[in-house]
Formats: sequence, structure tokens, C-alpha cells
Amino acid sequence: MWYFAWILGLPLAAAFAVLNAMWFELRDDDKREA
Repeated sequence: MWYFAWILGLPLAAAFAVLNAMWFELRDDDKREA
């Protein structure tokens, strides 16, 4: 049943990567404005 972990884990990892990228972009914007 390992594929259940993949089915659940891959979208979670992708969403985490997207949120991480967005957060880093927001942080860079804050640094540039300050």
C-alpha cells in the first residue's frame, strides 16, 4: 500500500514547495521596500 503514501505525499510536497517559493518572494519584496 506504499502508493497511498505517494498519492497523498506528492501533492502535499508540491503545495509546500509552491508556498515556500511564494513566501520567499514576499520576503524579498519586503526587504526591497524597506
